[in-house]
This record gives sequence, C-alpha cells and structure tokens, in this order.
Amino acid sequence: MIIRTALASDIDDVLSVERAAFGSDAEANLVHDLLGDASAKPAVSLLAFEEDRAIGHILFTKAYLEPLSIYILAPLAVVPDRQKQGVGGKLIKHGLRILSESGVELVFVLGHPGYYPRHGFKPVGVLGFDAPYPIPEKDADAWMIQALRQGIVGTFRGKVMCAEALKKPEYWRE
Repeated sequence: MIIRTALASDIDDVLSVERAAFGSDAEANLVHDLLGDASAKPAVSLLAFEEDRAIGHILFTKAYLEPLSIYILAPLAVVPDRQKQGVGGKLIKHGLRILSESGVELVFVLGHPGYYPRHGFKPVGVLGFDAPYPIPEKDADAWMIQALRQGIVGTFRGKVMCAEALKKPEYWRE
C-alpha cells in the first residue's frame, strides 16, 4: 500500500472512495466542498493506493482557535472490501505525522468512540474545547481530540471554529 498526497487530478478517485465507503454522495459532496473552501486550507488530503486502485482517503482541514494551530479530521473513508484491515489507521498515522511536522498542535474529530481512541484520540469531555455546533449528549464521547504538542490541553479553552463548508448543524451529529 502506498499513501500519498491527493492531487487535484485525483478528485475522481477521492470522491469514488468516499461514495463507496459511505454508500451515498453526502460525504463525497462534503469533501468536494471542503477541497474548494479557502477557509479549510491548507488542507491535508491523503489517498491510499494498492497498485493503481484508490482504497482509502483522509482529509484534515484547517480550524481556528486562537492562538493555536488546529485541524479537524473529516472524513476518513476506506472502500468496503478493505475496511478492518488497518488502512484507516495508516492514513490517520500518516496525516498526523504531516500535521505534527508542520507545527499543528491539536487535531479534533467527531467520530466513532470505539475507533478513534485506538489511534490516540480522547473524548474532549470537560477539557474546555467546544465543537462548532452542540453535540447531542448521547454522542458526547464522539467529539475527540489528539494533542500533537504536549502542554496544550488544560492550558487553553474555547470554541473550535471550522471551515465554512463544515458550518452545517447536520455535520455535527455522530
């Protein structure tokens, strides 16, 4: 498997992976919108390939909480026949390394609380970082964080501001 930065010419592969993974156009439309959204940049968009076949995609977009450098992971997609084989975890690890090397301090995700903690994410809970939209109480553990620089969590608080394309309440329900 090869993981590399998704190029503009890879858009068909990116959207195909998103559609296959989620079984609808919703996430593909979101990714398309985020990739064209200036407020989401600089984004980190990665594709995983086996031979010439795109099998996974991950997108990290710029978010805002002054004075910190933060990103939101959304979405992570793996084609159905390659799920539960480590592709998603490798995409997460690769993306977090790129972000860490570029000075990003925190990464947030609204995702499955049984999956993301295996990759270093922890529920935000009472840490003082509010999501862009209220998370229903039943899904509170789905709003998670990973510190890429020590000493940030517990020092800062506030509401995370996301890219314009993510500013829809329906995106903030797990």
